[in-house]
Amino acid sequence: AEGVVTALIVDGKQVEKAEPGSELLVIVNQTPFYGESGGQMGDTGTIRTADGALLTVTDTQKKLGDVFVHVASLDSGTVKLGDPVELMVDAERRDRLRANHSATHLLHEALRRRLGDHVAQKGSLVAPDRLRFDFSQPTAISREDLAWIETEVNRRVRMNSAVTTRLMTPDAAIGEGAMALFGEKYGDEVRVVSMGGDVEADGKSAWSVELCGGTHVGRTGDIGLLKVVSEAAVAAGVRRVEAVTGIGALDWLNARETALTEASAELKTTPEDLPARVHALIEDRRRLERELVETRKKLASGGSGGGASKTVAGITFAARALDGVPARELKGVADGLKQEIGSGVVAVVSNDDGKASLVVGVTADLTGRISAVDLVRAGSEALGGKGGGGRPDMAQAGGPDGAAGEKALAAIEAALASAPAAA
Repeated sequence: AEGVVTALIVDGKQVEKAEPGSELLVIVNQTPFYGESGGQMGDTGTIRTADGALLTVTDTQKKLGDVFVHVASLDSGTVKLGDPVELMVDAERRDRLRANHSATHLLHEALRRRLGDHVAQKGSLVAPDRLRFDFSQPTAISREDLAWIETEVNRRVRMNSAVTTRLMTPDAAIGEGAMALFGEKYGDEVRVVSMGGDVEADGKSAWSVELCGGTHVGRTGDIGLLKVVSEAAVAAGVRRVEAVTGIGALDWLNARETALTEASAELKTTPEDLPARVHALIEDRRRLERELVETRKKLASGGSGGGASKTVAGITFAARALDGVPARELKGVADGLKQEIGSGVVAVVSNDDGKASLVVGVTADLTGRISAVDLVRAGSEALGGKGGGGRPDMAQAGGPDGAAGEKALAAIEAALASAPAAA
């Protein structure tokens, strides 16, 4: 479209003209650019003056109700107040925005039809590469419901029905069933967008009817395809669906297909058999982890720190210093040692990647007289730790000095030696 420059703003100040290299805001008397509103991002494109100056528009904002502000950089030439200009919207980007905005309307209606009339828009983003729709919904959407919603939207897309817009009074629009945003202020005249019907949309026969000032496709088939890529909670009682359409949906599907093919090749199977193959590998890993834990327990009896049990102050004491055993497995090793000795105290320390973990166990017949918590704290000091905790029969601690395992066991033995004698 053509227009005339009515205002130029550089660094927050109005100017008469702008020189090359300037970052500026441009206002014209009329524009084909859409200013960001209703969740839809503003248009980008170019502005060219009659004298040949070229501006690149990187965003368009809507201010003070109906003032459209073009955020631009002056690439060449000089632009002045009163210059006649030609404004050109980035058509490919606008087409993607239109597809995503119309898809948002179809998605909204499908959500309501499947989940219920409680679904109401709480926010949205219409970008050239994706759409985001926030809505009231107390629980997560099941896979079955999400599949139905996606399928129904794409069925409406394939109908290729006309998308129509009408100007009406708010009362007349709402009387025909048009959905309005709660809390939104509308003027004396509103724009009603209808789409998705089995026949040519005339408002009454349309599937989706909403009040909307955004840009939309001419027919639903222009959307091409909608693919839901995520669904999640964003606040209490509010869910978010993100989706892509058209070439964006195709790019997303191609990327997933490439990942699936590469994963299948890595596991020497077909994409169809990949889930079963992955499941089998997970089960194998779990089995091996269980076997490894059991093996470590058996090897614990051969660890350093005394090997065989000894008697300290009349109490059987079994101590083991291990290497590379994770902290989470030490309690299992200690339980095994307790069963092995029948009555007494066990202490197991491990050096795992330079950090020490310590577990002390006391058999039930001794817990009234000896506390595992007291003993583990004595060992923790030798490891450079800060105490530890647990129950009288089992306590755990750690420390930064993985090489001090033998010192920790000696400290525990010394503390046990000074324990009160049996009554």
